[in-house]
Amino acid sequence: MARVSRVGLVAKQRVEAAAAVLNELARWLTARGIGVVFETETAYLAGAQGETASKDDLPKACDFIVLLGGDGTLIGMARRIASAAANVPVAGVNFGSLGFLTEITLEDLYPSLEAVLNGVAPIEDRMMLRAQTVRRGQTFADELVLNDVVITKAALSRIIELAVSVGGDSVMRVRADGLIVATPTGSTAYNLAAGGPIVHPEVDAILLTPIAPHMLTNRPLMVDGSSEISVVPDMNGNEEVFVTFDGQSGHALQSGDTIVVRRAAHPLRLVRAPNRSYFDVLRQKLKWGER
Repeated sequence: MARVSRVGLVAKQRVEAAAAVLNELARWLTARGIGVVFETETAYLAGAQGETASKDDLPKACDFIVLLGGDGTLIGMARRIASAAANVPVAGVNFGSLGFLTEITLEDLYPSLEAVLNGVAPIEDRMMLRAQTVRRGQTFADELVLNDVVITKAALSRIIELAVSVGGDSVMRVRADGLIVATPTGSTAYNLAAGGPIVHPEVDAILLTPIAPHMLTNRPLMVDGSSEISVVPDMNGNEEVFVTFDGQSGHALQSGDTIVVRRAAHPLRLVRAPNRSYFDVLRQKLKWGER
């Protein structure tokens, strides 16, 4: 990792407990000759003075980001980093509840930062996906996601039918409440709740997990990470079908739409806690081994 000279600070909105941590962190960085750039709303939260940048502009305004919040806050920043085609690493400090991604605790914060500044921090490349909605031959929507793309029915709709192909080869027709297309990082999100497998983030794979399938033979499937996946909903009836991206944006689908999902051009660079492995995090968050 290149030398860090400017650090961006961003926190989950309305988390008052983060204010004191942000101000202490800014002083700690400034004392080491590191420039600090506050995300605009975070500066207001902390009552901080100095340089600010919007969430969209922050990835280009610094060369490292410290984020205080939960996984949703980190996912939102990951999407902005990818949209900016920035190569900036992120350290997520857990101010949420579960925190598979924001795994660094407050006790870990300064040892983790020391490791980053000394160039010895463990940094993982986390696959991101690019999802495009193709409508009448044109790209209607183009999104970047860290966790998953979800095609699902409306609350009062009947079971929907989806035709799924991988690399141009027809794979299956899914009759279900929907389908999750997930990264290994997203395997511990909606995919896990829907009965999909947990996949180590270093595995180069994309997951296809039906949601409450009508046929028991529609099982979760892992495909190569370089695959291009196409999903076409059968909307001959009155079904309402939606696609959502990381649970943060989405839109309704129309008859004839195709969702095309492939690996994004750039991964997210995620700083890991220096004293815990991925399996340590799983044991802690999922309470494995507890009686």
